[in-house]
Amino acid sequence: MSSYLSSRLIAIVDDDKSVQSALQDLIESEGLPTVCFGSAEQFLDSGAQNKAGCLIADVRMPGMSGIELQAKLKADRCRIPIIFITAHGDAKMRIQAMRDGAVEFLTKPFDNAVLLETVHAAVEDHANTIGFGTQINDTD
Repeated sequence: MSSYLSSRLIAIVDDDKSVQSALQDLIESEGLPTVCFGSAEQFLDSGAQNKAGCLIADVRMPGMSGIELQAKLKADRCRIPIIFITAHGDAKMRIQAMRDGAVEFLTKPFDNAVLLETVHAAVEDHANTIGFGTQINDTD
């Protein structure tokens, strides 16, 4: 996978398989590749944090929470954009996540169009940050 294409990879971390599947179908309908994980630990063990252009993570999961995953990635200087989704969020949790660099904090059920818009913006910003633009110049 080229660096440009891998920067478009969307990692989904949620312990609920039905949520994983729904998010995967939604995002892939936009032409973006996805990879799913049932836990934060699986995600970290896979090395996907070094390949993905955006991470969608549930906040509450068995083992490491989404907030703890964010802290681990930040400590490791991994600058992947994170979009949190949760059915159990509160204002304090949202503020903490956003203060620590999350690009969005969505409460389930959320508007699919808002999620997709946020994913596209996050991937674009991440690609520009790591040196890949959206335009490919074939005239070299």
